[in-house]
Amino acid sequence: MKANKFLVLGMLIFTFLLNTGARAQEDPKPVYITVTTMHRNLDADRKDWQKTEKEYYDKVTSKNDLIIGSEILNHYYTANSGEVLFVSVYNTWEDIEKSNDITDELIKKGWPDEKARKTFFDKQRSYYTTKHSDEIYTSQPMVGEKQLKTDSKEPMIVYIRKSQLSMNGQGKGLKEFNEKVTLKNPYIKAYYPHRHFWGSDSRDFMEAFFYDSFSDIEKSSDKDDELTNAAWPDATARKTFMDEMNKAFTGLHGDYIYHNEPTMSK
Repeated sequence: MKANKFLVLGMLIFTFLLNTGARAQEDPKPVYITVTTMHRNLDADRKDWQKTEKEYYDKVTSKNDLIIGSEILNHYYTANSGEVLFVSVYNTWEDIEKSNDITDELIKKGWPDEKARKTFFDKQRSYYTTKHSDEIYTSQPMVGEKQLKTDSKEPMIVYIRKSQLSMNGQGKGLKEFNEKVTLKNPYIKAYYPHRHFWGSDSRDFMEAFFYDSFSDIEKSSDKDDELTNAAWPDATARKTFMDEMNKAFTGLHGDYIYHNEPTMSK
């Protein structure tokens, strides 16, 4: 593994994420999403952390054309208050490896002096504990997707729902539900469904929802109910549809809420 490879992965790799506007709308194709979960050293100054990561983003991530989307997601309501997710999106599996080579070159160009380079990455490393995890997902545009369209530099709320697929050949209707409900919900500013490709559990199915504010999550839930009742006005037919759709999942799921860093969003 090349020098700084751990840091490269840490800075390049979620969700939830995620801006894949480079894809053709008329023929959406799955992309690869790398997610590295890091744990921030809470004793470190947050402003210094932001300044350091912004410098890395400006010199490396923003200039790497193989990274077609990226997000940094900070803990908002999760089990670990130091949790930080680094998400990058790639058109192909091969682009992930090629991107690492480009990153190496951009790092050398961004910090041409070897001593200064070491000083920067030592500082960057100090913001995190040694604990981290890596996962790779593929997007699932065939079941519906709403891409983020905003020029706002205000942080957004990102709700991630990680479900467990039953993988028993049963269950259908998620695409129809998303078309009639999720994609029509005005409070949901973006929606990205992803499926496990590489990681600890092949049953993982992750959905990332972007909101303008935390309060919009509750408003969105009420709107979902309204849209669901309008799409399936007959209560019996509605229950039958939902029961069939839910067969695709085991019922086990986890809820995680983050906020992004819009100045480091690609």
